Amino acid sequence: MRPRSYRTKQPTPAERMRSIIVAAQSMTVVTDGQYHEVYNLDGADLLGRIHLHDPGHPLEPAPPAPRIPIRLELTDIAPTPVRDRLRARVTLSGLVAAPYRGDSVDSTCVEFGQAVIEDAEGRTYITLEQLQEAETDPMAAGEAGMLTHLVDDHPALVPLLLRLVEPRLKHGVVRALPVAMDRYGLTLRLEHPVTHRDVRLPFPTPMTDIDQAGVQFHALLTAARRCSSHHRLPA
Repeated sequence: MRPRSYRTKQPTPAERMRSIIVAAQSMTVVTDGQYHEVYNLDGADLLGRIHLHDPGHPLEPAPPAPRIPIRLELTDIAPTPVRDRLRARVTLSGLVAAPYRGDSVDSTCVEFGQAVIEDAEGRTYITLEQLQEAETDPMAAGEAGMLTHLVDDHPALVPLLLRLVEPRLKHGVVRALPVAMDRYGLTLRLEHPVTHRDVRLPFPTPMTDIDQAGVQFHALLTAARRCSSHHRLPA
C-alpha cells in the first residue's frame, strides 16, 4: 500500500477502488471469451449484483467444475476536460460457474481472484477483505456534478484557488482545472505545454457527508482570498 502523508491525506487505494465501483456507470465483463459492455450501471448496486467471495469459503457452496474465468473492468474518467482524463483503471477477476449474462436478474457469484487499481502512481493489489471493509467516499456519487458545475458556471473561482498553490509549482502553467474531489480535499491539474502535475488542496477537516461539501469548498475559497494576489497566474 502506498504511504499516506499527514499533510496531504487522501483515500486509501481500497477506498478509491470501492468509490470508483460505486460511481461507475459502465463496465466491461470478460468471460468465456466474450466481451460484454454493460451500460446504465447502478454502481451502488454492483457489489450486490456481483457477489464476491473467498475461495473455499465455508458458507459458500462448492461450485461445479470446470469453472470459468471472469474479469470486470472499470475506468475512472475525470469529469472535467483536463489533459489525460483517465484517472484510474480497476480490474476485478475470479471464477464463475457459468458464463456471465447481463440480462440475468440473479446475483453473479464470483470466486474472488484478485483486485487491482492502476493510476498515475502505479499498480496496487487489493484483498477482498480490504475492499469489503473500505468506506465509500461521500463524494463518490456527487463529485462529477460538483466539478462540472465549478468549471461551467464558476470558472473565475479556479484562478482564485490557484492562490493556494506554491508559486514555484505554477511556473509555466498554461491551464489549470479541477480534476478530482474527495472527502479530504480538491485536486487541481496544472497543465504545462507538454506535461502536467496534480496538486491537492486539503480541506480543513475530512468530510463525513456530501452535504458538507459546500462548507469545505468555501473554506478553501476563504483561505485563497487571504493569500497575496501576486500569487495568481497572469490572465
